[in-house]
Amino acid sequence: MADTQVLAAESRDRAGKGTARAARRAGKIPAIIYGNKETPLAVTIERREINKALETPGFYTSLIDIEVDGTKHRVLPRDTQVHPVTGVPMHVDFLRFDPNRRITVEVPVNFVNEREAPGIVRGGVINIVRHALEITCTAANIPDEFEIDLTGLEIGDSIHAHTVKLPDGVEFSITDRDFTIATIAAPTVMTAEEEAGEEGEEGEEGAEGEEGTEAAEGGGEEESED
Repeated sequence: MADTQVLAAESRDRAGKGTARAARRAGKIPAIIYGNKETPLAVTIERREINKALETPGFYTSLIDIEVDGTKHRVLPRDTQVHPVTGVPMHVDFLRFDPNRRITVEVPVNFVNEREAPGIVRGGVINIVRHALEITCTAANIPDEFEIDLTGLEIGDSIHAHTVKLPDGVEFSITDRDFTIATIAAPTVMTAEEEAGEEGEEGEEGAEGEEGTEAAEGGGEEESED
């Protein structure tokens, strides 16, 4: 895992909507530190620091030290509430670190070596079923990402859970099946030649239909003359 990030925070004497709104007006984001059977700690963090942290890859899978009044609290980000219209962060939840507690998190998947996959080189496309994989482990063992090598894959090939090498102490939360992560699918766009071929076939069928109709109409007139 990457080096532990440090965020400076100030304690909040009171919780509630009023103090939270006041904090936001002052350019700060209210947050809560909870867990380990300890009293929850209400804090505020500078908005720009929260925005910067949220832009960091792996924010929700990385341990962070929040420094409050000279004391560091090691935590794992668990949730961020955002404004439904503007998307601006409104509140952040942090879980206190426990080296023995197993938690469930989602780790992003990074697909590499697309140009080394013959199926993709020939026009196939990668159909991603899962952009992230849900795992259970201790907070200190959370991987930054899962890297999946596409080398050698052909059209029709699939990538399943068993192909991913998990670090020690890490397990998939789904254990009852070898779930699919991605497939190499055939291209869906038709070539100009294929489209022209289909149009030609439709034209021939239409001409045959017209001839059949004219013949049927002619037969009807002969019968009427008799």
